Amino acid sequence: MDLIFLHGPAAAGKLTVARELAKLTGLRLFHNHLIVDALTAVFDFGTEPFILLREQMWLAVFREAAKRNVSLIFTFAPERTVGPSFIQNTRDALESAGGRVLFVEVACPVEELERRVESASRAEFGKLRSLELFRELKQTGAFTYPQLPGSGLSIDTSQMSPREAAFKICEFFSLNCS
Repeated sequence: MDLIFLHGPAAAGKLTVARELAKLTGLRLFHNHLIVDALTAVFDFGTEPFILLREQMWLAVFREAAKRNVSLIFTFAPERTVGPSFIQNTRDALESAGGRVLFVEVACPVEELERRVESASRAEFGKLRSLELFRELKQTGAFTYPQLPGSGLSIDTSQMSPREAAFKICEFFSLNCS
């Protein structure tokens, strides 16, 4: 069982690449906003119950998928409200069931992030869409998070299409892609 863990800043193209990867591999896409949006319907982003439940729900899905040998693609935007133990807890959940976490950094230049952040396509899942707020959050350290484990694969989405990025991920991890 694999958890393909796409991580990077807001507007880097994680979900777009993940969708292409899901098409190529047939793997299920469990992107972070499925839980974030469910919880913000009840609790404000960043509040104690939101933070607690978000991580519990992500990990519960990972554990059950691993037990049932269901591989997943997951998108993650590192930021300071996510506990520093989340990554290790994720690895423990997968590895204890014989699975593995395959980390993929998704990045692009800041100028491109800023151009993309206000894109209408980001409205689908209540994503950050204000350039002013993006800059404020960046300046105040909201996107600060401990270094994530590397796999040796970093995708610059300003340099390739989402489909090319998905094929690169398939090739790098020897995934079955069609």
